[in-house]
Amino acid sequence: MILSAGYGTRLWPLTEDRTKPAIPILGKPLVGYVAEYLAGYGCDEIVVNLHHRPESVRRALGDGGTFGVRLHYVEEPEILGTSGGIQNARALLDDGTFIVVNGKIITDIDLNAALETHRRARAIATLVVLPNPSCARFSIVKASNGMLLGFGGMPSKDDFVGNDPPLMFTGIQILEPAIFDYIPRGVFSHSTTDVYPQAVAAGEQVAVHVAEGNWYELSTIERYLDISLQLMSRTGVDVTMGAGCNISKSAAVKEAILWDNVIVEDGARVSRAILADNVRVPAGAVITNAAVVHASLVAGKDPPAKALKGEFRDDNFVVSLAE
Repeated sequence: MILSAGYGTRLWPLTEDRTKPAIPILGKPLVGYVAEYLAGYGCDEIVVNLHHRPESVRRALGDGGTFGVRLHYVEEPEILGTSGGIQNARALLDDGTFIVVNGKIITDIDLNAALETHRRARAIATLVVLPNPSCARFSIVKASNGMLLGFGGMPSKDDFVGNDPPLMFTGIQILEPAIFDYIPRGVFSHSTTDVYPQAVAAGEQVAVHVAEGNWYELSTIERYLDISLQLMSRTGVDVTMGAGCNISKSAAVKEAILWDNVIVEDGARVSRAILADNVRVPAGAVITNAAVVHASLVAGKDPPAKALKGEFRDDNFVVSLAE
């Protein structure tokens, strides 16, 4: 199952007209990377839950054939959270061991190794985690002898000087149908707060698999930009463009992600920027370290509480990423 129902509030306004997993990364929707990842391990029947802008995920994935999978969409009229969404899709998942992956990641973590840990532990659930030596803002996963103890707050480097780095959850989990006994039916719930602590308290085996490999989580505009540029640099490019884009020969564009139908006019300068669908950068304008959407997309709408602030400039809405 791919979790794709969230609002993506920290990515707003890029998520005003699409859900987070439908955002393009190097010409491919983010959720497409997850589908291909699972297909690479023989997972060719995939459930995708939908709530916010469901049509954007359907457009991005279609029937799944492009990514080597067959998809089953399950819509949530009321959003149900990371575990409530799993319970809502129970009829498609309760035949045996199943895998759940967050729709906002790109990774090459060895899923077979995680499955081996899960089977060896005879666990009701196995969380795939990674060391977090930089103490990035991901909740701490507490474990002992390969088993989950619980979850902590955000890590501080001062707390781990001279010690092993904290562990963080990757959004990949392997589950047995018995986990449904711990997920409330028909109500909003989260795995890390409402399910796993209760399962552990009841004496269930919830395993922790410490993985290796590349893992990118794109839940903020800054991460989306930084990770996109990092992936682009591996291919020797620093600008990607969607369909229908036009950059004037006298414009300077570098380290930029252009979605569809973007126009950059004479003498404009764009660097370290995301230009979303239908954005026009006027002649001579300067866009640096920012995300830009067309003003009509957000006019008259209140930003989500976790969104960065922006301003209207000409026909655009510009969110500065400068600290």
